[in-house]
Amino acid sequence: MKVRITSAASISLALVFGVALSLSAQKNAPVGVFLQDKGKFNILLDGKSIGKEEFEIAPNGAGWLAKGATQINTGEGPAAQVTGNLTLQSNGAPMAYDWVSKTDKTSSAHIIFVNGIAKIALEVQGTKPYEQELTFNSPLIAVLDNNLYHHYELLARIYDWSKRGPQSLPVLIPQEITPGTITAEATGSATSGGKTYEGLRVTTSDIEVLLMLDSNHRLMRLEVPAAKVTVVRE
Repeated sequence: MKVRITSAASISLALVFGVALSLSAQKNAPVGVFLQDKGKFNILLDGKSIGKEEFEIAPNGAGWLAKGATQINTGEGPAAQVTGNLTLQSNGAPMAYDWVSKTDKTSSAHIIFVNGIAKIALEVQGTKPYEQELTFNSPLIAVLDNNLYHHYELLARIYDWSKRGPQSLPVLIPQEITPGTITAEATGSATSGGKTYEGLRVTTSDIEVLLMLDSNHRLMRLEVPAAKVTVVRE
């Protein structure tokens, strides 16, 4: 799996009222592995900010909707914009995913997940539409798309913290139409910036991603040491 960084590579009364609405939404949220969350990430390459991601994870009927939008500009080539909308069952299994990537060209895809099969309809500007099916050994598939880092928070929620230890899942990187297997393993306490987090290491055959999570397993920091990438919640 590759984590791409370039396009070649994805109020006081109001505050009280907003908190009340948030608590009400959580109370009425479907039972499952997810928690409602909303925030922004700063994306850094070798210590320099190259982009931002805004995301929201919220109840959606009997399931959940995770949506994010990222803008990245490394100074090399055109700026990249990526959006993704992922609909999930309450147990974490994906139901549908839509992404749009804009650089010098626009690409998009719609993916439907049914019983471990991903049906992909891809459109790339200037080419004919393309369709493909991928089969996985489980309907519980981790969707980890390029430059949409809130997907790693979803993975942290799917991870079974009561069992801990290494846990493997089938994974799909939609923008690359790449299937594979990913392994997540709790690493205990992790410290950064004077704060202590819960650590989760995510590995594939060619990359390691380190997650730092708060007590509710919200993603606070992500590091890809080999790529010199750091993602920090603002």
